[in-house]
Amino acid sequence: MNLYGAQEMNPLTTAQKAAQNAARDTVDWTEEGLYITRLRLLSDPGFPVWDVSYCYGEISGEPVSVNLPFSQLPKYGMKKELYKEAKATGKFIKGLFENISTLQ
Repeated sequence: MNLYGAQEMNPLTTAQKAAQNAARDTVDWTEEGLYITRLRLLSDPGFPVWDVSYCYGEISGEPVSVNLPFSQLPKYGMKKELYKEAKATGKFIKGLFENISTLQ
């Protein structure tokens, strides 16, 4: 918990911030070779959904900003919904489930 009472999971590291600042291209989340490095979700306590703040990834080691086909995810069943979205595109997005950061 921080000074303001917010709860954060998987906070931004200095290296992640530098990579995000270096991202020059934006790609769709179905782009070949994409590895998600950070999916940032925000919400308020008691609110039933997460709002997508941003998503970054890498392609061949180069940082990129990632366009997502959704702007919100349910708090309960979030990973199930992510899987459903990925399945709808016909593609498994590497790193998607391991690199989620939440703040509420």
